[in-house]
Amino acid sequence: VQLQASGGGLVQAGDSLRLSCAASGRTFNRYNMGWFRQAPGKEREFVAGITWSGATTQYSDAVKGRFTITKDNTRNAVDLQMNNLKTEDTAVYYCGSDPRWVTILAASRVHYWGQGTLVTVSS
Repeated sequence: VQLQASGGGLVQAGDSLRLSCAASGRTFNRYNMGWFRQAPGKEREFVAGITWSGATTQYSDAVKGRFTITKDNTRNAVDLQMNNLKTEDTAVYYCGSDPRWVTILAASRVHYWGQGTLVTVSS
């Protein structure tokens, strides 16, 4: 599975932004997907995840209620809708995929990573 993230940019606090992760590979529909982020000087952290079927989603406490993750098997893509952005959301955002759901939630040893896309939220 190859992943390509896009959609980052510079926005103001309170604005919205939509990230997209395009996946290639026949097994996309069988992999759990997640969005992760890494702020300067911090470790990469889990942001949102969705199971391969799309039936289950999970969010970090920091983004719950503001971010929404969706999976579109027709486009082979996973999107992250980010609303009411805060300055603390500033980070490089990565998409990742793994056959194990617990791996997505732990943001550890994720099998496939996309390149990062920078989100900067100004006050």
